[in-house]
Amino acid sequence: MSAPTNPAQAEPDIETVRDRVEKLLHQAEQASERFNDARLELRELNRDLDSLEADQTRQGDALDGVRADVRDAVIESSRDRGFGPAGELMTSDSQGFLDELTTLSTVDGIQDSLLSDYDNELEAYAIRLEQTEERRDDVKSLKRTLRKEKESADAKLAKAKELLSKLEEEERAEILSRGSGRVPAAGSIPASGRAKAAIAYALAQVGDAYVYGAAGPNAFDCSGLTMMAWAQAGVSLPHSSRAQMGSGTPVSRSDLQPGDLVFYYSPVSHVGIYLGNGMIVHAANPGAGVKVSSVDEMPYAGAVRPG
Repeated sequence: MSAPTNPAQAEPDIETVRDRVEKLLHQAEQASERFNDARLELRELNRDLDSLEADQTRQGDALDGVRADVRDAVIESSRDRGFGPAGELMTSDSQGFLDELTTLSTVDGIQDSLLSDYDNELEAYAIRLEQTEERRDDVKSLKRTLRKEKESADAKLAKAKELLSKLEEEERAEILSRGSGRVPAAGSIPASGRAKAAIAYALAQVGDAYVYGAAGPNAFDCSGLTMMAWAQAGVSLPHSSRAQMGSGTPVSRSDLQPGDLVFYYSPVSHVGIYLGNGMIVHAANPGAGVKVSSVDEMPYAGAVRPG
């Protein structure tokens, strides 16, 4: 007689697996999108540092020019007042000597004023440089933290996929393709102009792989797909779902039009392109890749119209 199955060792049912896989997929995508945000901020900070260094170089060049002008003025004034090229006295006239000292003092005063202005600018620059470098170091630290977080999410996802592999093929396919819809022809969607170009590109990628941080040509993450789709229409978007939400005109759900960007979760961590008839095209997750889904497949957060 066989021993009774231990409930603690029983395989979880498909609904339990589905919930676990979808939760882990979402955690991994959240980490990936936060990493994208940090990467964008770091890029902006590096541009700021480059600009500051260029300002410092210009200020140094300007100071060299001021010093040269003052030196030339001192030498010329010295010659006019009876001093030699090195500033040695060439007249015994005491009044001339006093006049010369006054002239040199005036020149020195001008030099002091110019140097004081430069010192003030240099001090302001030093403050800006310190603040920017501190922000850059903070973002670098954040990127390291997020990379570790993403690696942890990937490890959890690997465990979920291992669990999926133990299920029957049909059940696994049902989990990974949940919510997928028939791919409409781009020409059948009532869009025009730039929206039409973006939709055509996105639909052409259906079936491509989902890879964190990817933006084509054969693999995408969610914001990478929308960024590249709208790039075909001449619209530049950042590689971040959160940043993309601020890169267009907000539209209400009732006013959605084909081509609009639709965002999900709170905080925002996923984005797709609205196709009309309650459908979106999006890079869904590593299991499903780029696909067409219902606009209601995930918790709706808002929408914008690019361009």
